[in-house]
Amino acid sequence: MKSTKLERISWYAYDWANSGFYTTVITVFLGPYLTTIVKNSADINGYIFFLGIPIYEASFFPFVVSVSVMLQVVFLPLIGAIADWTNRKKFLLGLFAYLGSFSTIGLFFLEGEKYLLGAVLFIIANISFGCSIVVYNSFLNDIAEKDETDKISSIGWAIGYLGGGLLLAANLLLFSNTENLGISTGYAIRISLLSAGVWWAFFTIFPMLFLNDRLAPQSIPKGNNYLTFGFKQFIQTLKDAKNYPKTLLFLIAYLIYNDGVQAVIVLSSQFGQEELSLDISTLTTVILIVQFVAFLGALLFNYISKAIGAKNAILISLVIWSLVLIYAFGFLENEFQFYIMAITIAVVLGGTQALSRSMFSNLLPKGKEAEYFSLYEISERGTSWLGPFIFGITLQFSGSYRHAIFSLILFFIIGFILLIKLKTNK
Repeated sequence: MKSTKLERISWYAYDWANSGFYTTVITVFLGPYLTTIVKNSADINGYIFFLGIPIYEASFFPFVVSVSVMLQVVFLPLIGAIADWTNRKKFLLGLFAYLGSFSTIGLFFLEGEKYLLGAVLFIIANISFGCSIVVYNSFLNDIAEKDETDKISSIGWAIGYLGGGLLLAANLLLFSNTENLGISTGYAIRISLLSAGVWWAFFTIFPMLFLNDRLAPQSIPKGNNYLTFGFKQFIQTLKDAKNYPKTLLFLIAYLIYNDGVQAVIVLSSQFGQEELSLDISTLTTVILIVQFVAFLGALLFNYISKAIGAKNAILISLVIWSLVLIYAFGFLENEFQFYIMAITIAVVLGGTQALSRSMFSNLLPKGKEAEYFSLYEISERGTSWLGPFIFGITLQFSGSYRHAIFSLILFFIIGFILLIKLKTNK
């Protein structure tokens, strides 16, 4: 069944819906705010103790991100396998979208010394976010022909950046008028976190109404429950992957370089606050600019890919990412330079992600889209785990945010080398 214009618009709408969580919660507010909450409970040396393990206050949020993604490594492949087998993609999309959005709404109650509440709610929300994106991405091959995937994927990313940017703009307006409204900075942040959950929940209505499952639902085989069946299908997917060496090589390259991308995005606000002493208003403005520039960057890289191919366009973006980290390590000193770095990141951000998704979709075996996208999603938006872990460990032992941010360059170098080996012309 060929997709309709309305169905494509509703698919774009989910990028618009979940991007509020990504920009407002993950990228801007939660990292610095949760770090502040942790500081309220830390000892004189800046440490809290969880199960007897000392954790440096600034390393807590990166470690929470890593935990959420380690759990995604378990859940995402199961959900992908279940989605492909049962053909109930829309149901699963809605289930995890609303579980994630309601958990995000719960972050409104994060205050005082409730850092464990913040950690638990974020972990649930981020796992749900990842699961919903697995199913969402698997719809790409349902609504796009082979020669349209770059275009439709790029439009989806662009719409997402625009939606996330508009919500962030509203939150920045709120944040800039706390004195006039008679509310505290912390309360304004909590309202912003709440708004991301409400935004996510409301705009998910559109894909729930207009997206279509292409095949009739089917039950899992007798003698299995969803957990055991999903795990068996995941093992089968891993065994099956060796039959698609191009798919596997690209997936490995992507998981590495995009882990670096996600770590830079997730931790940039914390870096700006702690290393450069930028206030939350400045950080929000920077991320807001990134959203709108990334909107244009996603469309720009679509045209670049037409001229030189998606693979070459991605390789160029990885070189730029590496140069950005060198700049942050050795030259970044003030607010103006932070803006320059952010704009540079924004130009390549949308292109790297949109073209990676469409390139991967063209390497997938038919009928197994969700299974393979579950592996892909392990390093998608908000699901980086090794990057924040390396960042957190480097920070814990060196005490230097510059060394921590520079450690991420390894992901781009390795990803570049692996991607060069992929022969896409065959």
